[in-house]
Amino acid sequence: PPAGPDGPPRALRQWAELTSRLAAVPAEAREIAGHGLAKVVEFQDPAYGGEYLDRLAAVAAIDRASGGAAHGHALTQAAAKHLANAMAYDDVIRVADRKTRPARFARIRDELGAAEHQVVKLTEYMHPRGAEVCSMLPARIGRWVEGRPRAFRALDRLVNRGRRVRSDSILWFTTLSAIAGLRRWRRRMLRHEREMAHIGDWLDRVLAMAPANYELAVEMLNCRRLIKGYSDTHERGLSKFARVIDTAEMLRDRRDGADWLRRVHEAALQDEDGELLDGAIRTVRSFADQP
Repeated sequence: PPAGPDGPPRALRQWAELTSRLAAVPAEAREIAGHGLAKVVEFQDPAYGGEYLDRLAAVAAIDRASGGAAHGHALTQAAAKHLANAMAYDDVIRVADRKTRPARFARIRDELGAAEHQVVKLTEYMHPRGAEVCSMLPARIGRWVEGRPRAFRALDRLVNRGRRVRSDSILWFTTLSAIAGLRRWRRRMLRHEREMAHIGDWLDRVLAMAPANYELAVEMLNCRRLIKGYSDTHERGLSKFARVIDTAEMLRDRRDGADWLRRVHEAALQDEDGELLDGAIRTVRSFADQP
């Protein structure tokens, strides 16, 4: 696995305990799982890395029971990659963290060719919506605001406007750093609650599919590529993902089910207005009941 983060002895012991668990992962998936583990630990903390390995262990158990060795444990490999990406989801906290990392400022200076004595001013465009603010609230409060249209509209009017901010300034760098520091409370937030529920439902459907159609289950994991970003981009990805995954059930009993789901998946990736995806799903429906 990749090298762990530097830190106090307790954190290093936790990292060592986590990496020792990689030995239980099928050999074909072990390297990918090591990178996935590092990603989720960096995103949150060692305990979150333990959650990742717990979920991956459940996938590996079904993989072995479903004859995964004959497939190079492709199910566990796909889960190791896409589960890590799903758990390290893009939210406001993560974006703020990325924007305040010293390595980012160094990279920008290097790309601009700025000399050491030159001052570089950095302006960011930010356009938060009420939905993003609600997602950062404690889950119970966030649901309360969303469930009251007047309160939600008032919040959205307050925050939903484009802003250009100087992230090199003391004020905005401090503000972004404070937002990034909210990571310690992320598990209590509405967005995290929803992400975990979505991941749980996705994995449950994959694991139920694997004994019946192994290759189709692998492609269901790959469909996670549709979900990325945050705000409007995230919402569009979720909508496409839901439609593609629902199509998988129609393909359960077909030997070419994985190939057809892959075509639907690719149509969704290429589609902006939904026409390609609509056409691909209609095609699947037209023959879904045929042997």
